Amino acid sequence: MVKRGPSGWLAWIVQRASALYMLAFLVAGLLWFLVDPPGSHPAWRARMAGAGTGIATAAFFAALLAHAWVGLRDVVLDYVRPRSLCGPVLAGLGLGLVAVAAWVLRILVTVRT
Repeated sequence: MVKRGPSGWLAWIVQRASALYMLAFLVAGLLWFLVDPPGSHPAWRARMAGAGTGIATAAFFAALLAHAWVGLRDVVLDYVRPRSLCGPVLAGLGLGLVAVAAWVLRILVTVRT
């Protein structure tokens, strides 16, 4: 019999895909800095102001926040008791992650100006 309703498959995919992207981003960034390290703050800022770097960095933080949400959600659903506290705890975590996303977006927009 086929089970109806949420199965956790999408959360599993998000967790694995975000982890793979973050790993690839960090390895590529490390190699980039080893091959061509920025020698000063203006050089660092110029590197981060590039469109490709900004998009890749924004995608990294989106993956990081999605990864964190899935992990934290699973922990809350597994361990927070009574069940009536899960909603408020998840809402607080969600608001916290949205605040971090807004902060990161502000930083990425500021570096481009």
